[in-house]
Amino acid sequence: MAEPASDLVSFVSSMGGERSLRVEESLGEGYVRLRVAEAERRQAKHDIRCVEDMVIELLRNARDAGARHIYVATAREGGLRTTTMLDDGSGIPSDMQERVFEARVTSKLESVHMDRWGVHGRGMALFSVRENAVSAEVISSGEGKGSSIRVVTDVAELPERADQSSWPSLGTDDEGAQSCVRGPHNIVRTCCEFALEERGSCEVYLGSPAEVAATARARTTPSVDGSDLLFIDSLASLPVLERLRAAADASDLRAQAAALGLEMSERTAHRIVIGQINPLRSVVARLTHAGGSAAGQDRTVDLARDRRGLRLSSSDAQEFSRVMERDFALLGERYYLSLASDPRVRVGHRKITVTFDLEEKD
Repeated sequence: MAEPASDLVSFVSSMGGERSLRVEESLGEGYVRLRVAEAERRQAKHDIRCVEDMVIELLRNARDAGARHIYVATAREGGLRTTTMLDDGSGIPSDMQERVFEARVTSKLESVHMDRWGVHGRGMALFSVRENAVSAEVISSGEGKGSSIRVVTDVAELPERADQSSWPSLGTDDEGAQSCVRGPHNIVRTCCEFALEERGSCEVYLGSPAEVAATARARTTPSVDGSDLLFIDSLASLPVLERLRAAADASDLRAQAAALGLEMSERTAHRIVIGQINPLRSVVARLTHAGGSAAGQDRTVDLARDRRGLRLSSSDAQEFSRVMERDFALLGERYYLSLASDPRVRVGHRKITVTFDLEEKD
């Protein structure tokens, strides 16, 4: 009977795949031992519950690859969000660019990174990303060339914060270190928190595909002299980020950007080439600049200053308007002017403004 049972298991497994056979062993009384694949799938669903979780996993992955500069290009069209992350890290060999999305595949055999988000180095990050995404792929990479990874997510399957435009406020934590203290936990805040945590080791830039392309083109330091580019058969032999800088014109830039997962029109590429799209500042630079006083630029507060604002009651404002209307008669008689409506009284900071709307002359 053992052989028929084994044949049945093999048949069901071949027809339904590993996920159809989620149970490795039934232990009785409602307890089972899950197959490894099912346990990994459930762990992946736990590790990434929203788009922001996916972004932090990609950022940590780039950091662990030794990246000094990380560019996050993200855009949403309908219910689909496309996030492309480029870095100047160690890169991924061509024969591993698909296998890195498998569970337990990692380059960190002897090292595990522990940070504020937990343990990193189990070989589960990219597996979890793909399990929760519509698609996840290495667009371009190579040993020593950095990487470009593109992930497409469906907001119906992997939710995200409704407000994806607001920047967080900068403050200090209990230990006096700068941190994000207010604002929605969106992609912007995720990048800011990571950049603050890794300040000094890597810089993060966040924007649209066009903004990221313009920034990488302007800020990347070339490793090949301009004259040597003449003898290069293909820009694909250059590190990922340098290809955008080496593009000769708008058409070439558009092609190189598309090859890295950054889609744009040729008109947009032309605007980048002629400098109409300004490079981004790093998220830390933008955050600390916007933070103002929280960034250590507190202004002295004058406690003796009278901050009580002037307020007019409605009746006083109407009476004052009638007085102004009578006094306007002087100009009306001399210059043949007529009011279109009653004078409007407005109280501002240390001033009162009266507006006289005039009738149009025939």
